[in-house]
Amino acid sequence: MKIAVTGPDGFIAWHTRCAARARWGGDLVGLGPAEFADEDLLAATLADVDAVIHLAGVNRAADEAEIAEVNPWLAQRLVTALRGREVPVIYGNSIHSNGDSVFGVAKRRAAEILGESVPLVDVVLPNIFGEQGRPHYNSVVATFSHLIARGEQPNLVDDKQLPLLHVQRAAQILLDQAVAPEVGRVEVPGHSTWVSEVLERLQTMAEDYRTGLLPDLADPFTRDLFNTYRGYTFPDSFPIYPPVNSDPRGGLVEAVKAAGGQTQVFYSSTNPGFTRGQHYHLRKVERFLVVAGQAQIRLRKLFTDEVVAFDVSGDRPAIIDMPTMWVHSITNTGQGELTTLFYADELYDPQRPDTYPEEV
Repeated sequence: MKIAVTGPDGFIAWHTRCAARARWGGDLVGLGPAEFADEDLLAATLADVDAVIHLAGVNRAADEAEIAEVNPWLAQRLVTALRGREVPVIYGNSIHSNGDSVFGVAKRRAAEILGESVPLVDVVLPNIFGEQGRPHYNSVVATFSHLIARGEQPNLVDDKQLPLLHVQRAAQILLDQAVAPEVGRVEVPGHSTWVSEVLERLQTMAEDYRTGLLPDLADPFTRDLFNTYRGYTFPDSFPIYPPVNSDPRGGLVEAVKAAGGQTQVFYSSTNPGFTRGQHYHLRKVERFLVVAGQAQIRLRKLFTDEVVAFDVSGDRPAIIDMPTMWVHSITNTGQGELTTLFYADELYDPQRPDTYPEEV
């Protein structure tokens, strides 16, 4: 099946591509500014697709006229390029389309344009948050996380209840609809919480995480918030060096302290020159701690060439947590055996491993 996504480098679209890569490998067909600027190129790119996930749009702009004009224009451009073909369009709509803001009206009008011409799955999403979100643009969670990770104090202006949904959960819904479209309106619920509660939870997480302490990851919403926050701490806040508690017997290092949830801890030995890992996760919290030997831990953000490397040693135990949607590996760079302690926040389930092979 060939699925296209508009605005492929946008927040929700990038996560949808990550989720698709985990399911099937490869990538979705991207429809960006170059395609929308050229009618023939857009039509040619869409010629053999089986479904389109439409996520391109303008949320905020200095001139509100841009919001009002661009969102319906993108929808009309898409309809024209499909040239009457019965290709389902899965539209990433917003709960704001139920209101009368400029953005809401523009999103609603775009849905009307699409619904008049193509089989439309109108996926109405609540407030979306998650890793890699743009502060001051995508969500208040992104703004809070960015500021707290930088050591700044967020300013709470308007405390209200928000329905929040993690972006990976939204991505899975969009992909499911692309595979088996349910034409019509699909209302997606969110986790209702107060803005002040989100801020308080993020601040508590941040204070604990500075020492490597993990929150109770058994609650899915807490894990989603934590994965979002720790995405803003990487790579600048790593490694975390836990204190070595020494006495005449030797030293003791606390590798993992967690408030609750499932825990799987194991260790491996790796011979000189060999590499472990070479995979990524969509949800799992995973920690590496070298306790003996020399190693290099390398990480690459999906769909990019951006690589971050850490040289670590058992002589000074260092915690490196693997951010979601970053491919990671660990290589023995020393002359002797490497011993590494690994932690995951869930028990390994071969039916649902959340471990996807790819080389850094």
